[in-house]
Amino acid sequence: MNSLKQAVQVYAKHHANHDGLVFTSVSGLSMMCVETPASDLQSVYKPLVCLVLQGAKRMTVGHQTRVVAGGESVLVSADMPVVGRIIQASQDEPYLAVAIDLDRRILRELTAHMGSTRTQRPSEMQTLFAEDTEAELIDCASRLIKLLDRPDSAPLLRPGIMQELHYWLLSGPHGNALREIADPDSYASRLAAAIEILRANYTSRVPVEQLATEAGMSLSSFHKHFKHMTSLTPGQYQQRLRLIEARRLMLDEGVTASNAAFEVGYESVSQFTREYGRLFKMPPKRDALRLQKTIGAASRSAAQPR
Repeated sequence: MNSLKQAVQVYAKHHANHDGLVFTSVSGLSMMCVETPASDLQSVYKPLVCLVLQGAKRMTVGHQTRVVAGGESVLVSADMPVVGRIIQASQDEPYLAVAIDLDRRILRELTAHMGSTRTQRPSEMQTLFAEDTEAELIDCASRLIKLLDRPDSAPLLRPGIMQELHYWLLSGPHGNALREIADPDSYASRLAAAIEILRANYTSRVPVEQLATEAGMSLSSFHKHFKHMTSLTPGQYQQRLRLIEARRLMLDEGVTASNAAFEVGYESVSQFTREYGRLFKMPPKRDALRLQKTIGAASRSAAQPR
């Protein structure tokens, strides 16, 4: 665990964005390193496993809230809107985490070999799980991170490591939840097909009828199960995708608020400003300025000798 912590901290020091998040060159692998407890961070997660190595984070996924601390892992089993807040972090002991996307294809292949169990009924469907991190997951994460130093080896070695990681997850206490998203006939899997369309076309209007057809459900059934799984309507889910991307454009690429609004599909800047303020608790221009000042202060602090 200690060597993994050190590897994450060293890599994040050079590659983290304003939120302390690192997207790596190894497909599906990301990290986080945050030195100060922060405000809520809005995201839309794909199915993933997140290994919290140090510090603590409060996560709200749909209707569920959990605090995940160092030594624990959190499993998000569906494409979900997530509100995360780092609640324990410092310069000496920053919040450190490694996240690895789950691959439905690998889950299906392994489930076929390992044998399937009864899928869950919609009323039983859960999307957020936390547990103590097993040594096998730490080992897989460490080997994925080592591929960053040997990029030529990643195409050959990553598939085997990912298959092993998924095997250990399916063998764990929440294997049934993962079998749910692997089963092409399950509600979770059918909704995932519709969500992929929303993700790919979030800047334009997507008819709900098209999403329901893709999920193989009636319109009323689709609305019911989509809201049950994500806690949002399809329209609210698309709005969340737009606002999160608009915020990224303003912070990472310096796009103005009005241009960001149009780029993510809004036709009215006033509507964008209203909905942005509702989600992020302040108007977009003020939010971008506040975060830019925070980033500047953090950069100056990091430059000071300790």
